Amino acid sequence: MRLPLLALVLLAGCGSEANHLGNPLAWPVTGLATAAENVAYTERRGRVEVIVKTNFDQIIDDITAGGGDVLTEAMDTARIPDADRPARVLQMQRDLGLYEANPGALVVALMVYGG
Repeated sequence: MRLPLLALVLLAGCGSEANHLGNPLAWPVTGLATAAENVAYTERRGRVEVIVKTNFDQIIDDITAGGGDVLTEAMDTARIPDADRPARVLQMQRDLGLYEANPGALVVALMVYGG
């Protein structure tokens, strides 16, 4: 009696309507995929942070100048699409005061722009 009831409960979660939890039978797989994505993101963010903080004065100069080697390296590492870069540099130039006072904010911006 318990096994058919358990099967019914599990299958009830497999409806065709969209929901934020997804199919409960897929949770183990999606959980592992999410964990792997989080590890990759954290590693990439760490590399961007090292570039920004190690070369902080130069990256600020690059932003002011509208581009440069260190800014390009940071954008490459953050995976900012080439087509988006001119607009992102303009945004960073507008927010330069924030980034000069807070290198962490620049790291966050680069990661957000990189998706």
